[in-house]
Amino acid sequence: MLRQIKEDVCIAMEKDPAARNFIEVLLLYPGVHALISYRLAHGLWNMGFNFLARALAQFSRWITGIEIHPAAKIGHRFFIDHGMGVVIGETSEVGDNVFIYHGVTLGGLATKKAKRHPTIADNVVIGAGAQVLGPIQVGRNTKIGSGSVVLQDVPEYSTVIGVPGRVVFSGISSDMEDSDGMESFPDPVARAIECMLDRLPQMEKEIRLLKETLKQNGIDPALTKPVDPATIKEGQS
Repeated sequence: MLRQIKEDVCIAMEKDPAARNFIEVLLLYPGVHALISYRLAHGLWNMGFNFLARALAQFSRWITGIEIHPAAKIGHRFFIDHGMGVVIGETSEVGDNVFIYHGVTLGGLATKKAKRHPTIADNVVIGAGAQVLGPIQVGRNTKIGSGSVVLQDVPEYSTVIGVPGRVVFSGISSDMEDSDGMESFPDPVARAIECMLDRLPQMEKEIRLLKETLKQNGIDPALTKPVDPATIKEGQS
């Protein structure tokens, strides 16, 4: 348990550039406090002391603003940055080296007593305010953008943004992170505009060819009028 607590503090120092020393993180970081409390409560839960485990989890929630059900399964090198408003449900499963920001919910959509919370694989980053709901699978090395609402399975090496969450990038890439270590979330609107701009030269070429064809047939393109499809159908009939 002490080794696990030390690892939790060390990973917080590694992932948070604002962390200055071990004692500061151990005493002042609510994400670390919530995780230490969870480790203890999870041990009690596994030994059958369910009431004590829930009581410890509730006390931790009052102190840190982070709610982690003691039955949830959380791996190693897990870090919650800032932490306020984080909720991790009973049947949630979180892999190793997962990084989540404040306001994240790993919640359920059903009330039946079964697997109803998400499974998060290794090396996943979940942005602030994101909601991952239902018994879905989030693949390894995935990034979920801030404020996203994820309701469906996400493949490995993906980037998800929006409401509802949609995959805007999927596949192994060497540029998953920028050179300075900052996480990169592509903008789907910018990508759509870029595709339109790429298409414009071809459209202009086709229009020029059409105008040249009309002129060769003795038709002035400037005097042509758009034809109503309904008129064509009436003429054909």
